[in-house]
Amino acid sequence: QVQLVESGGGSVQAGGSLRLSCAASRYTYSGNNMGWFRQVPGKEREGVAAIGTAGGSTYYADSVKGRFTISQDKAKNTVYLQMNSLRPEDTAMYYCAANTYATLSPLRAGSYNRWGQGTQVTVSS
Repeated sequence: QVQLVESGGGSVQAGGSLRLSCAASRYTYSGNNMGWFRQVPGKEREGVAAIGTAGGSTYYADSVKGRFTISQDKAKNTVYLQMNSLRPEDTAMYYCAANTYATLSPLRAGSYNRWGQGTQVTVSS
């Protein structure tokens, strides 16, 4: 069963912008956190940004602070990742994730138990 569907990936020049969207089922979205993660071949999945779906608290990796913004539209069961000032090192497969239980580590991949299939982001220099 598809519970999380990402969209909005693509190829851009360095300095450009993209907005990723993650549409969730109502049940999946009712969990504690939604997060964005990214992964390149040969490396572990990296937490990029997360948001508490109830209170709206946000969390960011140091590498994206000031450039990326996570937000949500509760009525649409959707979270977004606005990515500005993109760099070649941002190139990765980006995954949306949800957890259905409380976590003390919202940027750790192991804290999530629901995952989308991913959307590719490629930034050229």
